[in-house]
Amino acid sequence: MPDRAAPPLADRLNGLLFFPVTPFAPDGSLDLDALRTHVRTGVDGGAGAVFAACGTGEYHALDLDEYEAVITTAVEAADGRVPVVAGVGHGTALAKHFTARAGRAGADGLLVLPPYLVTADQDGLLRHFAEIAASTDLDLIVYQRDNAVLTPESVVRLSTLKQVIGIKDGCGDLDLMQRIISAMRTEVPERRFLYFNGLPTAELTGLAYRGIGVTLYSSAVYCFAPDIALAFHGALLGGDDAVVNALLDGFYRPLVELRNQGRGYAVSLVKAGVRLQGLEVGGVRPPLSEPAPQHIKDLAELIERGRALLAGK
Repeated sequence: MPDRAAPPLADRLNGLLFFPVTPFAPDGSLDLDALRTHVRTGVDGGAGAVFAACGTGEYHALDLDEYEAVITTAVEAADGRVPVVAGVGHGTALAKHFTARAGRAGADGLLVLPPYLVTADQDGLLRHFAEIAASTDLDLIVYQRDNAVLTPESVVRLSTLKQVIGIKDGCGDLDLMQRIISAMRTEVPERRFLYFNGLPTAELTGLAYRGIGVTLYSSAVYCFAPDIALAFHGALLGGDDAVVNALLDGFYRPLVELRNQGRGYAVSLVKAGVRLQGLEVGGVRPPLSEPAPQHIKDLAELIERGRALLAGK
């Protein structure tokens, strides 16, 4: 259960948000020692929060016991220094089982991923989120993307669930996000609500989201190049657009172009990057596949280029 003596989760979510990978041993089992090292290194390095067993952490590939072990290990490694938010998804019934495990493991909150497969209407999506909220006392962040995209009216209705503290946007529709923010501002001005940029390689769209007031984002790059990720984050929030643009042009845009060369690279290429930095976290589980060897070589060269840009700034 969350520590209710600690500040509310919404007050603790700041800085660069770290989405660790889930390490696997050569036999395919969980490697919790590697996970512990990965999370501890990320927190020591300056992460603002740990989002465990989410998309980058291959939530889809974990069974209930593995999932609980991942969240427990992340909580232990974070050691109360930053909050740990656990991913939950699938259909409503199964999501509630994962939610219970996250609470038992000591998570501080939940990132609610889109429900499995079906495309629901707005009422159905709201029922889904309401049932998950009713099953736990943990705070929730709703991740909108793919088959779970909310209208501004629905977000206002969603905000009546007091445990829902924010929405993470994985659509990239800035018109929609601006209308959501405006609707919340005018319809429930007293309601504090957080907004997150949840696009893959969120740094690429950081300037655009900053323009509508969204500065919280998740960084996959932090998993394998925390120095680059932190430098970009500091420049973005500090208004140093010369550094932002240099890293966009020389590192992040080429990274996105590399990521787009393979399906599932938003996870498998990140894992390859962690291995390149010396931590053996294994490969990805099916249905994902490993990046092509040339693409891993390209990633290594790109990381070197990004660090050269930092050295010359």
